[in-house]
Amino acid sequence: MLKSSIGRKFLMALSGLFLIVFLTQHFIINITSVFPDDGKTFNALSHFMGNNLIVQFVLQPVLILGVMVHFSLGIYLEIQNQRSRQVSYVKRSINNGASWASRNMIISGLVILSFLIMHFYDFWVPEIMYKYVDHNPLDEHRYFHELQVKFQELFRVVIYCVSFILLALHLLHGFSSSMQSMGITKGPIKLVSTLFAVIIPAGFIFIAIFHYI
Repeated sequence: MLKSSIGRKFLMALSGLFLIVFLTQHFIINITSVFPDDGKTFNALSHFMGNNLIVQFVLQPVLILGVMVHFSLGIYLEIQNQRSRQVSYVKRSINNGASWASRNMIISGLVILSFLIMHFYDFWVPEIMYKYVDHNPLDEHRYFHELQVKFQELFRVVIYCVSFILLALHLLHGFSSSMQSMGITKGPIKLVSTLFAVIIPAGFIFIAIFHYI
């Protein structure tokens, strides 16, 4: 599959759709942190996800692999595209008919990757340290407080907001493109992908600002 351009694009699309599923699940859990129940729902869901063996030792490694595959292929395909554009006026002609999002997927993608690294550093690494290095007793009530503490720092909120704006631009092109690469062309794909690209990142931005305020 990886030897053909079609195969690489298909795998790129498949890994992208997998990350969209993860993003949706992540949003569903995080949005509960704004519920007026003092974080009880968020704590319960976070505790389950953080201590479920299947999530920790099956889904989590698959997620990391999915991130690596998607971004590695994205960088590779972008390099191949750049090499194939030998004539400058052809490139200008292509750019004139394409959106900023489609022309700068590599830029938005790299920013999102940097954000993911920071996100892992903020939440995943402390979780691993808490449970497996320091061997602290399980506390199902700590997650909401830790989230609030992280979002009291303005620079982190700004980084999150900028990253999710670029994620929205990335999804505006990437979601529908992934569906088409997998042969799904019927139905309101453009509408669904546009709504997802706007609503989910906007929701994450709202969560960050809500906890900062």
